[in-house]
Amino acid sequence: MERHRTDLLVLGAGVAGVYAALAAEEKGARVLLVSKDPLPAGSTPWAQGGVAFPVGEEDQKAHLRDTLVAGRGLVEEGVARSILEEAPRHLERLRAFGLPFHPEPTREGGHSRARVFHLGGDRSGLLLLEGLLKRLSTPVVPAQALSLLVSGNRVAGALLWGPGGLWEVRAGAVLLATGGFGRLFPVTTNPHGATGDGMALAWRAGAGLRDLEFVQFHPTALPNGALVSEACRGEGALLLNAHGERFMPRYDPLAELAPRDVVARAVFRERERTGGVYLDLRPIPHLEERFPTVVAQARALGLDPLRAPVPVAPAAHYAMGGVRTDAFGHTGIPGLFAAGEVASTGFHGANRLASNSLLEGLVVGWRAALRALEDLAFPPRATPLPALAAPPEAVASLREEAGEALGVVRRKETLLAFLRRAEAVPLEEVEQASRDRLEAGSLLLLMRLLARAALAREESRGAHFREDFPLEDRPRHSLFQGWRLGFLPVGVE
Repeated sequence: MERHRTDLLVLGAGVAGVYAALAAEEKGARVLLVSKDPLPAGSTPWAQGGVAFPVGEEDQKAHLRDTLVAGRGLVEEGVARSILEEAPRHLERLRAFGLPFHPEPTREGGHSRARVFHLGGDRSGLLLLEGLLKRLSTPVVPAQALSLLVSGNRVAGALLWGPGGLWEVRAGAVLLATGGFGRLFPVTTNPHGATGDGMALAWRAGAGLRDLEFVQFHPTALPNGALVSEACRGEGALLLNAHGERFMPRYDPLAELAPRDVVARAVFRERERTGGVYLDLRPIPHLEERFPTVVAQARALGLDPLRAPVPVAPAAHYAMGGVRTDAFGHTGIPGLFAAGEVASTGFHGANRLASNSLLEGLVVGWRAALRALEDLAFPPRATPLPALAAPPEAVASLREEAGEALGVVRRKETLLAFLRRAEAVPLEEVEQASRDRLEAGSLLLLMRLLARAALAREESRGAHFREDFPLEDRPRHSLFQGWRLGFLPVGVE
């Protein structure tokens, strides 16, 4: 076993992890940045939309209002306000890094004005991450985290499958930036590594998991799960049902620019009612120049968006819930921080506002790194927690069922049946396991917790829609501490 020591151990090399590493480097700290997949890694390179920044001080209140409206009563207003107030400083820093943001922002669904800044058309996430990686001095280690090291109630590092075998990394603090769990679903816009690893690691260490039932389904994915950016609808693309009728004005006054949960359910209903839904991209001027990735992905499936509308359907896209943290990424467990999609800061509430995710990853990633450096500790002894593992074949079978049970529209009977099947699959505590078994263990844990939270939330709110409870109840966060599920009022941190 190789043994290493660092000030800050960052697990995950998407926007939150890399930006956090840059913040720690700027302070002169020793950083170890880990990525289980080859760079550019994580969901960030897949993000076609840009970054939502308030356009001047006069837009702060409007951006906050749009975020609160999209979040359906579960946004922590103080957290959201502080992130948006800090946001312009990060836009200035990124421009100073030389990142080529387009000078004119665009408008996306749920936004009351144009405030989404793009890089390279629909390659914003990729160009953002590549630009940050170029600034980074710390080498990125290709490794997977097996488990966290603990000393008493403090997280003190991690056990990794690193180059050449097992690594024990002792760290003054650990920052989880491992992304979401989109691979829990059969159709998803997420990369293969999005298996909820960081949430499982934090849960094993005693951290809370909040609002897991709120999974955003992107309304417009191609049949293979490839994302058709929401910016396309912002630029004039129209949704049509199988009869060729435009239907969104019947569901919401904002039509194609309604929040994602509204559009996803409308697409779901029209597919059920008419047999299909299509996105007409032809109204967008200079389509190939503006959205080259979308056009290329469609053509790879034998579709030509310049000639005809393309078939689309909702796909699992973004987890609003995750490891419960404060506005600075602290989990409540000494030495353990989280930022990006793995974390639940309360910024997104029950439904993420388009392009707020990269903003949160930047702001909270930077904050979490600086806060972690204020509280470094190196206890003399630390031991690894057991890891979670499950049989990959059984979990793959459950994934095929998750789309119906945990998808856009949920029902008590299908949730109960899915939970029974998930609980019948063994979830084991192990010292070591293969990547496939570890990822299956993380997904199985989250399947059980998500199904339990979706059953317990007997209301419809944001991205969680219960057909048997179609109305909203009072706004509350769900919170798992271990297997125990409770509900907390908004504003109780």
